[in-house]
Amino acid sequence: MELRQLRYFVAVAERRHLTRAAEELGIRATSLSQQIIALEREFGTSLFDRTPSGMTPTAAAHALLPHARRALDAVRAGEQAVRASAGPTRPWRIGVTPGVRAGVVAALRNAAGDLDVRDLPVSEQLRRVPRGELDAALIVLPAETGGLRVHTVSDVPLGVLVSAAHPLAGAAVVGWNDLDGRDLLWFDRELAPGYHDAMLDTFRRAGWQPRRIRRGPPRRGPFLAELAVGDVVAVRPRWDATSGAVWRELAHAPRLRHALVWDPEHRDADRLSDLAVELAGEA
Repeated sequence: MELRQLRYFVAVAERRHLTRAAEELGIRATSLSQQIIALEREFGTSLFDRTPSGMTPTAAAHALLPHARRALDAVRAGEQAVRASAGPTRPWRIGVTPGVRAGVVAALRNAAGDLDVRDLPVSEQLRRVPRGELDAALIVLPAETGGLRVHTVSDVPLGVLVSAAHPLAGAAVVGWNDLDGRDLLWFDRELAPGYHDAMLDTFRRAGWQPRRIRRGPPRRGPFLAELAVGDVVAVRPRWDATSGAVWRELAHAPRLRHALVWDPEHRDADRLSDLAVELAGEA
């Protein structure tokens, strides 16, 4: 029996739903199901009755649950004792993707204190977190997060960003048909492959095929400067509206979601979870 399996068991027992527990743990539902089945085989008895509405703990599960909780609490207490005896530790290394709202680093520091913040593409962050080169990463969703824990910290509508001189700058609300025949100022796929592809697919399903996709530089300032060149629009959150750039509501707009992700086996996993909750409260 592994501590990981006990953690998974407790999550399912408390939520009584496999998919919700998997989302909370940041793993696939199929992987979680396999671990629960492996635990049941080890005990030689069923821990849950599977029903269309969820997972109902059996008598065996109710007997195991308090012991599993005590075991996990003991491990956390041991980790905290070791950290306390070791004295000060290094700052958390947290990746931040280009394009997050202004002030996000300040919000991170307000919630967590001393940090080593790395400005990195989502693809690079998701390579470094499993290797232990980052303690956590602030990414844009959707993304292939594998077995990482995922906690959404912001969820906002996207809109249309144009230069102040653009014809759409005077519109109260922009419709998808208003974008026909215009260029899209977009970003390089390597920065956030999942979000890049999902949004382009959303645009197509909404009936908009940009006349041309222009790749803008990743940094906010140079990116927004590109809006002044030709009949071009960007699809961005409201916080990107700055001097010379106008943000307009987009009808039936897709949403932009950022999440903090970390390895559930990280020694500070509980503290990182608390950080995600605090960050969501400040978003």
